Amino acid sequence: MLRAASTYAYVRQRLHPGMLEGLARSGAETIEVFAAHGHFEWSDRAHVRELASWFSNSGVALNSIHSPMYFDDEWDRRTSAINIAIAERKRQIEAMDEIKRVLEVAERLPFRFLVQHLGTSGESFDERKFEAALTSIEHLRAFAKPLGVTIALENIPNELSTPEKLVEFVHGAHFDDVGFCFDTGHAHITGTVRKDFELMRANIRTTHVHDNAGDRDSHLWPGEGTIDWGECMSLLRSAPHSPALLMEIEGSESESIPRGLSQAFRKLEEFATVGQ
Repeated sequence: MLRAASTYAYVRQRLHPGMLEGLARSGAETIEVFAAHGHFEWSDRAHVRELASWFSNSGVALNSIHSPMYFDDEWDRRTSAINIAIAERKRQIEAMDEIKRVLEVAERLPFRFLVQHLGTSGESFDERKFEAALTSIEHLRAFAKPLGVTIALENIPNELSTPEKLVEFVHGAHFDDVGFCFDTGHAHITGTVRKDFELMRANIRTTHVHDNAGDRDSHLWPGEGTIDWGECMSLLRSAPHSPALLMEIEGSESESIPRGLSQAFRKLEEFATVGQ
C-alpha cells in the first residue's frame, strides 16, 4: 500500500514546506493536508503558492485535504463547527461556502480526495440532518467534480456517520462518484474494525490509520492501543481501490513525527507479514 501521512500531527502549528519535507523523509509517498485555520490557510494565496511549489518540486503527491471542521482561527479555541448536516439553512450554506473555498485550492494545488464529515462528533441521528447532509453533498460533489476532486465520507463517532448510514446515504442518493475514508480508530471505538471495514469495503478510497484503547479517539501510533494490526492490515490490503495507508496521528512538540512515522510504517509492514 502507498505510504501516506496527514499533517494533522502539526495541526497546532502553521504548515510549512519543512514539515512536508520531514514527512517525505519519513517514507510518506503521498500526503493529506488537514484544513484548520492557523495550520493551513486556504484563503491565503501566498500560503497556498508556497505549499504548491513544494509539492510540484518534490514529486510527492497531495492525496487529500481533510475538510475544515471549525470556523475558528485557532485549533485549541474551537467553538464554531462547520457542519453540513445542520438543519438551519443559513448555517448550512455558510458551511458549504467555506468548504468550497477549500476545494478551490485544487486549481493551484491539485488533490484527489476531500475527506468530509457528516455532522459533528457524537451527533444524534435526525431525518432533517440527514436530508441537509444529502443536499450539501449533492452541491459539493458537483462543485468538486470539474476540479478533479472526489468527496470521501469518513466514518466518525456519531449516528449520522456509522458505516451502515454512510452506505445508505451513498446508495440511496445514487452518489456513484462519492467514496469513503475508512478510519481505523473510529471503527475500533464504535464497533469492530472488521465489521465496519466490510460494510464500507467496496467504496473505500482513502484511509485514516491510528490506534486507541477502544475508549476515546486518541490517535495513537499503531501498536500503542488495542487494535489487532495483523487483522487490520490484512483487511486494508484487500480493499479493491488500493487506498493509501494514511497515518493520522495526534502529534506533540516533544516527539519527532518523521522518526515516529518511519517506525510506524515499518511496524505496519511487519504486522502485514504476520497477518498473511
